[in-house]
Amino acid sequence: MAAFSRGRQRIKAFRTIIFTRPFTARKFDYDLVVIGGGSGGLACSKEAAQLGHRVAVLDYVEPSLKGTKWGLGGTCVNVGCIPKKLMHQAALLGTAVKDARKYGWQIPESLSHDWPTMADAVQNHVRSINWGHRVQLQDKKVKYLNMNGSLVDKHTIRAVNAKGKEMTLTTKNIVLATGGRPKYPTHVPGAMEFGITSDDVFWLRESPKKTLVVGASYVALECAGFLTGLGLDTTVMVRSIALRGFDQQMAGLVTDYMEAYGTKFSWRCAPKSVEKLPSGLLQVTWMDLKTKEEHKDSFNSVLWAVGRAPETKTLNLEKVGVEINKETGKIIVAADEATSVPNIFAIGDISEGRPELTPTAIKAGKLLARRLVGHSDELMNYENVATTVFTPLEYSCVGLSEEEAEKRHGKDQIEVYHAFYKPLEFTVAERDATQCYIKVICLREGEQRVLGLHFTGPNAGEVTQGFSLGFQCGLTYGHLRNTVGIHPTCAEELTKLNITKRSSLDATVTGC
Repeated sequence: MAAFSRGRQRIKAFRTIIFTRPFTARKFDYDLVVIGGGSGGLACSKEAAQLGHRVAVLDYVEPSLKGTKWGLGGTCVNVGCIPKKLMHQAALLGTAVKDARKYGWQIPESLSHDWPTMADAVQNHVRSINWGHRVQLQDKKVKYLNMNGSLVDKHTIRAVNAKGKEMTLTTKNIVLATGGRPKYPTHVPGAMEFGITSDDVFWLRESPKKTLVVGASYVALECAGFLTGLGLDTTVMVRSIALRGFDQQMAGLVTDYMEAYGTKFSWRCAPKSVEKLPSGLLQVTWMDLKTKEEHKDSFNSVLWAVGRAPETKTLNLEKVGVEINKETGKIIVAADEATSVPNIFAIGDISEGRPELTPTAIKAGKLLARRLVGHSDELMNYENVATTVFTPLEYSCVGLSEEEAEKRHGKDQIEVYHAFYKPLEFTVAERDATQCYIKVICLREGEQRVLGLHFTGPNAGEVTQGFSLGFQCGLTYGHLRNTVGIHPTCAEELTKLNITKRSSLDATVTGC
């Protein structure tokens, strides 16, 4: 009888468990809903799902003004890092073919590039990544909805698909990761009607031919660089300075090389209008800001690269109380990516003060997921994140620019070690290496902790990625000097730096 009684108690307890668990689970449809299927959003959603959360991702791409649209994966995969690097590689191959003659390869003098062949290959690779992301979401049990999401309240999301069909989702936590889109200069007549942006250039079926690139951001210079490398007549129009926010000595080396490479620059100029001629060409009128004179020229394409705007306007943030920076439109976040609404978080390019870089969004998304699930309390470290500008002569850096180091520590408190070097690959090919340069900015006193590292040259990103690890470990000048280099490489020059700017000695590397 006692055994029977204990059995009834176990059944009663079991029934209680069966009843209470579904009741708790049904409080929300999901533990986490991510709005935005770019690098950060996907990383966050997959990590959270892997750790046991019920997760949904909403991603919808509004076509560009030219009607360009793409699949899952965000800017990086579709209209950023991936197609950019591949087209950059296409341009580098053109230069390598010319170098090959000096190395004994018998190559015809006349070479041409076929844009449609390249475009098909690049776009097919991008589509394969789109598909891969969908498969990964399915494998990790993340619900993918090709829908536009907006906030109804702090736990409710309204989702609308391309046909206008609506649905509502409830969730414990929300992560906003909608990224940004290129801006148009709306004050310039014809800019929106006739121009394209980086949202379009990678999906063009035919060559853009003679192109004017307006802007001098890394996006502008990278696009102008590969267009020039593919044999196209390319001009960059710069209102003020190139690569704002980067070390300006290095920026000058990048643009000097590009000019020698064949890219034209219109410095201190601003566009006034774009008109379409009967021939189909685009006539651009601009003002020389130095002389105040007007100029005109005709182009096949005008590519605007004048900045990016966060995709926050359709999220209905104000209704829910999510604070934004009124000037930038970006969401104000705390160190843990939290917005002004406790259960709503933001990562990536829409967050105020965060680097607009894919790897930071991915890392931040994963760490956020682990905190939300309760597996970790680790915060994202946004200091000393390395990056590369994929211009014809690549530029990579980590840490402070020389200007920022001087501002923070004072010119007399820093030491700059530098060198002009010649990559071995450039020697037989008789390539000009005038702009191949390295500098390491250190504190002058004590162990001479490294504050910034800057490199222009071949495979700059591959070189700097390794050295950036040292910044997480307190890299000093002594560490560099005590490291044995790999010979013969460009990277080894960083371990041999011994000339300071302060000394005014010739910093040109001699010998092998």
